[in-house]
Amino acid sequence: MNEQLEQLIAATDEQIRPIHAQIERTALLNQKKVLDAFREQRISESDLVGTFGYGYDDTGRDQLEALYAKVFKAEDAIVRPQVISGTHAITLALSSHLKHGDELLYITGEPYDTLLEVIGVNGNGVGSLMDNGVSYRNVPLVDGAIDIQTVLSSIKQETKVIAIQRSKGYASRPSLMIAEIEEVCRVIKKQFPDKIIFVDNCYGEFVETREPIEAGADLIAGSLIKNPGGGICKIGGYIAGRRELIERIGYRLTAPGIGKEAGASLYSLHEMYQGFFLSPHVVSQSLKGAVFTAGLLERIGMQTTPAFDAERTDLIQAVTFNDAEAMITFCQAIQAASPINSQFAPMPAYMPGYEDDVIMAAGTFIQGASIELTADGPLRAPYEAYVQGGLTYEHVKLAIIQAVETMIAKDVVQLSKSM
Repeated sequence: MNEQLEQLIAATDEQIRPIHAQIERTALLNQKKVLDAFREQRISESDLVGTFGYGYDDTGRDQLEALYAKVFKAEDAIVRPQVISGTHAITLALSSHLKHGDELLYITGEPYDTLLEVIGVNGNGVGSLMDNGVSYRNVPLVDGAIDIQTVLSSIKQETKVIAIQRSKGYASRPSLMIAEIEEVCRVIKKQFPDKIIFVDNCYGEFVETREPIEAGADLIAGSLIKNPGGGICKIGGYIAGRRELIERIGYRLTAPGIGKEAGASLYSLHEMYQGFFLSPHVVSQSLKGAVFTAGLLERIGMQTTPAFDAERTDLIQAVTFNDAEAMITFCQAIQAASPINSQFAPMPAYMPGYEDDVIMAAGTFIQGASIELTADGPLRAPYEAYVQGGLTYEHVKLAIIQAVETMIAKDVVQLSKSM
């Protein structure tokens, strides 16, 4: 290894040590919260066994949903392998409560690309919210913060759901801390207590010590191949919130009159329970990796968001490049340091739900699992790769070091100019 790079790594390690210690303290608090919930809910070995067919009297499924509700401080929850992604979970949450004539108001600007097709802004619109008579508006962020006064003046009688995207997704803006969400919920509920506040919680679970329901949100949703699956769930999504809202979502998930009572868990319960238990630790590993990524890349003169010492509320670490080729080089280096498919080089290509070609380095054990180390993004200016996940800190560190070595070899960065 280049001696200069070794010195930069050592300096980064020393600089981020106190930040890693804080991440470990947060993980300990979250692990206690999850462990206490397992014990209070009296989870038994028999709960790990699934059902088939209609799935009536699936005690393990019901216990798992009660566990999620307890940890996230919600009245009820849906946690199912039939929910195939975070986008699917969000779609269920929104479409269950928005009907013809209602309005969806996003107050964190436009949501990420796949949600724009769900809403009907992009794509062919078939089956979208707008296709079913739901109107949509968004309130842009101002200097990275929710413009609460504009939000209040934008809420109309037909506004049914007010949506907040906690994580930046594929956007050049900060992710929202729980304290910010709490203040927004407080102000909105004071003036409009009947409006449903929904938070897209993807990438955010267990990063802080509180979740959006505790901050005043009515509904949250996320994916089990992100944070709460702990890196071992092969599929699944969750929605948690007020009981009457979850009941309605259950009817959309299955059928009116059936709701949450049916839906076989098949072979998924064991990994869903174990993944949820592991999640606080795995999330901490991802966060420690993100801090190292930002710290080292900043030392070689690259722009990263958030900065290595910034407060974090999600897993995403954005890295900005001067051009598309530099971004492609970085993502290919991350793929080359992956445990799966390291021999392949990702190239930009069309992906369903996205307007621009996307490059995706994802040498993961589970396809699309962004709790595992990935680096991806649409090929559009500003050229940002979104680095997220990592089952172990050691893997993230090794992969980022290898990516830096590759960028040095290809003259994407020059160490002599950055020290």
